[in-house]
Amino acid sequence: MKLSACIEWLFADASDDFAERIRLARAAGLDAVEFWFWSNKDIGAIEAALKETGLSLSGFVAEPMIALTDPANHARFLAGLSTSMRMAQRLGAKVLIAQAGDDLPGRSREEQHDALVDCLRAAADVLAGSGVRLGVEPLNTLIDHKGYYLSSTREALNIVDEVGRPEIGVVYDLYHSYVMGERIEDVLKDKVAHVIHAHVADHPGRNDPGLGEIDLGKRLAWLYANGYEGAVGLEYKPEGSTAEALARVRAALTTA
Repeated sequence: MKLSACIEWLFADASDDFAERIRLARAAGLDAVEFWFWSNKDIGAIEAALKETGLSLSGFVAEPMIALTDPANHARFLAGLSTSMRMAQRLGAKVLIAQAGDDLPGRSREEQHDALVDCLRAAADVLAGSGVRLGVEPLNTLIDHKGYYLSSTREALNIVDEVGRPEIGVVYDLYHSYVMGERIEDVLKDKVAHVIHAHVADHPGRNDPGLGEIDLGKRLAWLYANGYEGAVGLEYKPEGSTAEALARVRAALTTA
């Protein structure tokens, strides 16, 4: 299992410097790092730290993060995607992350569905041949993202099927899926190939794996047994020192 530290939260207790957080992730024995936005980072320092440590960059957000369910946003998103893609190539990242956006008032779900599919198809054209893929991410609407359009993993997978392009997949967050009451073996049955990145956190609190009630080890074991080959993004809010908790976190993720 390849573990990728989301350095927006992990190692923030030890340093405000994102490049230094990459070095801390390497010292802690992690395999990769990831973050959210690239445009607010010192990219030169990030690039140097990645080269220095040998860590890979799993991915980051495709900017701008705007509602893809609104056709009025598509041209702006696609222009930004092209720039994000070039940044991913520079830093060696294979995954960009997109969020669908909030459920738009006055628009039917069917209209928004069609707009999302159209945008992702156009995004696939931008990414074709680049070696970079775009993952749309379902989020929970019960706690963290009320009003978000895409809360169902099954719906996200169906959208990827409809788009029908290898450049487009799903970012599957086990925390969000659990909060929405999903069973991994039900929602991902025969669809694991669409998952291009995974995230974990425990519930309640979205904190360190092993501090809550989610059987993350069992769910990850199922995911890998059914063909997943990507990294596991540690996207949680650490309770205390990131480094000191990692042994417990690893145990929670590998105990089926």
